[in-house]
Amino acid sequence: MTAAVSDLPGSDARAYSRYRFVIAVLILWAHLSIGLNFFAVTPLLPLAIDDYDITRASASLLVALPTLVKACIGFPGSLIINRFGLNRVFTVSWFMLGALALSPLMQDFYLMLLLRLLYGMGAGLMMTATASLIMQWFRPNEVPVINTLLLIVISLGIAISIPLAAPLAENTSWEGVLGIFGGIGLCGAFAWKLYGRARSTHIQEAASIFTLREVWEVFRDRTIFLLVVGDALVFVNYAAVTSWLPTFLHEFRGMALDQAGYVTGLLPAVGIFAVLLGGFLALRVKNRRLLFLAPGVMVAIGGFGIFLLRDPLAINLSILALGFGTWVYQPALLTLPMQLPWMTPRKITVVWGASLTIAGFGMFISPVVVGASRDLFGTFVPGFSIWAIFGCALIFTGVFLPKQKRSH
Repeated sequence: MTAAVSDLPGSDARAYSRYRFVIAVLILWAHLSIGLNFFAVTPLLPLAIDDYDITRASASLLVALPTLVKACIGFPGSLIINRFGLNRVFTVSWFMLGALALSPLMQDFYLMLLLRLLYGMGAGLMMTATASLIMQWFRPNEVPVINTLLLIVISLGIAISIPLAAPLAENTSWEGVLGIFGGIGLCGAFAWKLYGRARSTHIQEAASIFTLREVWEVFRDRTIFLLVVGDALVFVNYAAVTSWLPTFLHEFRGMALDQAGYVTGLLPAVGIFAVLLGGFLALRVKNRRLLFLAPGVMVAIGGFGIFLLRDPLAINLSILALGFGTWVYQPALLTLPMQLPWMTPRKITVVWGASLTIAGFGMFISPVVVGASRDLFGTFVPGFSIWAIFGCALIFTGVFLPKQKRSH
């Protein structure tokens, strides 16, 4: 979740301390930890399947269940923050991420699953709390920069963890690899405990926004509906591909696990550059439909190409297309709702809370469906095909997005 660019409560009267740069580093560290641990387990799933003697559908829960928990925490997250305090919730959520440092001790599948669930809960609370921190500490003109950097560090974390997981597992246990990435989050938790702080502020408004009536009022707007649904379905497909592509390339394209991890790592790696370019395009391109239509076409081509094509070069190009298309429109996605004439900080929180929940539930289901389809049919094609079709929704977002006048 990200903060609105303008109309930040109390922003006019507040003096912006230089300490905000310390807060910025800690917030970015937190989201790097989220990225590092999001898909780190995916290249290691074949090893987990062998060690725990579980089905692929069960193994997919290591990726899918944290996403489900993160989805469930989307709406009530601000209520929890209001009840227990922003600083306390942020601290606890970071230690939840750091709990993954205990992974090497987890010799039972369900204990490992418990750690992954704690990670999902911590990530969901942290992403919700981050919006309030940004609104407290940063000037309105600094908010877009922070938002873009958050996207970059999450992509960077994913890009680092996926290709490194399998090679690291050759020198230690696969649980040890998860412990290393979790340890980075644990160190950040102690850093926040020492240096992190939240300013005293009123967040009652943010805590009381999640009513069905207000959600309905917000989602009646065609722009919001198209943006949230289109983005959610793109990331549902992204989760399915990232979860099972290393295994697919290993089993059906003859790649070694470490090579399959490196290839899959292209998805988030190209996302870093896509977000940077997307931030520039969001400022320069006046045709908002094009900002979603072109990425939608790339997602469609790449989404099908990764599992239908056999040539290694074609597979790599498909991965690049899918990764670039998934991330390049994100800066525009964050900015467009804030430019609607009727948008307020109260309503933007509804938008991102709902977006986190909708995408999260889909990202929970998609890896399970792909894993189950492999167990049932002996191939990944049916599962990948379903979510590749849904990923094309971004094309419809681009086609039917209403023209709008900027409010600022």
